[in-house]
Amino acid sequence: MAGTVERTTDTTRCPCGTGEAYGACCARFHRGEADAPTAEALMRSRYSAFALRDTSYLARTWHASTRPTLDELRLDADQRWLRLDVLGTTGGGPFDDDGTVTFEARWRSGAERGVLRERSRFVREERRWTYLDGEVA
Repeated sequence: MAGTVERTTDTTRCPCGTGEAYGACCARFHRGEADAPTAEALMRSRYSAFALRDTSYLARTWHASTRPTLDELRLDADQRWLRLDVLGTTGGGPFDDDGTVTFEARWRSGAERGVLRERSRFVREERRWTYLDGEVA
């Protein structure tokens, strides 16, 4: 389901893997109704944005110092994001200014399958979390 844009509604399970309905989970962040309260919540909402191909949300939540242009942020139309597993976090809470989230994201593109393992860094400025960069393992 995670990579199937056309089947995601407010009542279907959120692609980020929390088990919540999309409307009660990442949709509120994607729609700009709220900001993610933690680095992990932002990371999960960004994963959902990749799965749903929401490049404007990805750009909006990327730190200005490392943000690619929208032209550079083209997503592979054949790639489907299948599952997210958060392996660990450091910092990134509501009172922190930085944090990391280590995760594995499983994907499929045609017959090819793979796993992206990353330790992502996030910073909070003016009470808003943004993705700074990541170290792929």
